Amino acid sequence: MKPRLSLKGLGLQILAQRENSRSELRRKLLRHARAEAAEESNPVEQVEAVLDWLQANRYLCEERFVESRVHARTARFGNLRIRHELAQHGVALGADAAQQLKDSELARARDVWSRKFGQRAVDAAERARQMRFLAGRGFSSEAIHRVVQGGGQGVDDD
Repeated sequence: MKPRLSLKGLGLQILAQRENSRSELRRKLLRHARAEAAEESNPVEQVEAVLDWLQANRYLCEERFVESRVHARTARFGNLRIRHELAQHGVALGADAAQQLKDSELARARDVWSRKFGQRAVDAAERARQMRFLAGRGFSSEAIHRVVQGGGQGVDDD
């Protein structure tokens, strides 16, 4: 039988697999702590102490989480979707990262559009389908219109 990990050990194991936000890791550790909790202990306090220790020792870092999440999502999703996902994790983009995403959104929308469709819409129904697809991916309406109307061509970014 495998020995049970402490909360700290479990937190380190989870963070070794991928970056997590503090709220995401809290939820995972609380589930474990409540299952293992003795009647006299407070699992919320235990988890908060572990989270504070992990953060103080730089095992848990919100900036690294944001950076890794943005890096993993930029090739497929628009700014709105990325910001929404980060907000669900209780974190936000820094000003520099937000500006970089904004500057690259049109090019990213073109890439996603060309991988999915590759050719200009022949009628209004197809154009609407392409626009819905890009909107579902979280691209801004401005980027969507420029890509779909231009057929993914090299429209100026100005």
